[in-house]
Amino acid sequence: MIKIRPFRAVRPPKQHVAEIAARPYDVLDSNEARLEAGEKSLLHITKPEINFDPPVSEYATEVYAMGRKCFRQWMANGWLAGDAKACYYIYAQTMDGRTQYGLTACTDARDYEEGRIKKHELTRKDKENDRIRHVDVQDANIEPVFLSYPDVPEMNALVATIVETREAEYDFVTPDGFGHKLWIVDRDAEIERITSIFESVPALYIADGHHRTAAAAAVAKLRRESNPNHRGDEEYNRFMAVIFPESHLRIIDYNRVVKDLNGLSAESFIDRLKECFTVEKKTNGEAPYKPAALHNFAMYLDGAWYSLTAKPGTYDDSDPVGVLDVTILSNLVFDAILNITDLRTSKRIDFVGGIRGLDALKRKADEGEAVAAFALFPVTMQQLTAIADAGKIMPPKTTWFEPKLRSGLTIHLLK
Repeated sequence: MIKIRPFRAVRPPKQHVAEIAARPYDVLDSNEARLEAGEKSLLHITKPEINFDPPVSEYATEVYAMGRKCFRQWMANGWLAGDAKACYYIYAQTMDGRTQYGLTACTDARDYEEGRIKKHELTRKDKENDRIRHVDVQDANIEPVFLSYPDVPEMNALVATIVETREAEYDFVTPDGFGHKLWIVDRDAEIERITSIFESVPALYIADGHHRTAAAAAVAKLRRESNPNHRGDEEYNRFMAVIFPESHLRIIDYNRVVKDLNGLSAESFIDRLKECFTVEKKTNGEAPYKPAALHNFAMYLDGAWYSLTAKPGTYDDSDPVGVLDVTILSNLVFDAILNITDLRTSKRIDFVGGIRGLDALKRKADEGEAVAAFALFPVTMQQLTAIADAGKIMPPKTTWFEPKLRSGLTIHLLK
């Protein structure tokens, strides 16, 4: 049984929302954030190192304190304010003419601890500790976690009714051309029904935000253990998420480039590939080749695009991880031929989100940043949930969700 709750969001007045809303903290570096942050941008709170001149480490103690100071200052300025009542919020994102609708709510840290909020990636301890400090010092979940759940027709219908019959509180377009809308769900009967619907949802799945989820749960555990009067209904037991029905989400490909061929010539490398793949030269580089199905890959090498199709029997189709294209490519190419055995630490490989397009792969190779590039067919939501349900972990850099959640539309206070 999944427990979600409404909450009294701290959020911008509608006249400020477009200036405050920001990309998530982990999709841009400090220099990019400095260039992007206007006076009211949430980046001053989520990436507070940008407020220091000369620059300091983003992990310095004074940086976390600065983030807290900015958050309080934004509230004092009236750029952020708390709602009078605990509500749910419907958040819609539109990209390339396609809209996905999620429910912004508070989820229960115990559901994560006990495996009802399921993960599919490992977290790095240093990044997890950074988010723990951020949440603890801010006394708030400043940015939401991105979750999914199996479609519930009644919930889909309820959301559709609300968005079709009521005016959105927020409605703006960000510089990347993506549309963002937010509706407030403050009617008691709807709040009770939504809470009840999710009690029958068997599990939630982390789509994006594994470090934020782990950190929020860790802060909840720390506060629970340090509070002799702990009851279980305190706000620190919950963390903010936007929860999307599975059918609304689209995973984009997450591609790879390699910087050398492990001493092989291009011809010898292709000969080795033919042992496990059907290799077909597609173009001389004028137009990219896009993978057509699972287990089909695109490769750009020496100015030409190739189709690589894994031969039957070269992968384990009974294993939800073994059958992933990222696993097939890693095992048959990066490990067996190129001797790249640890994707997390190797400097010989780099990763390129599919949102950048196949031309970005070609450009890296043509400009000498890489020798070869590989494009993959996107992972499906069904593959993601099967792996999470089996308690397994995906290889690094497997999923890329787009559009990203915009931070700053709602904030959850832990007190």
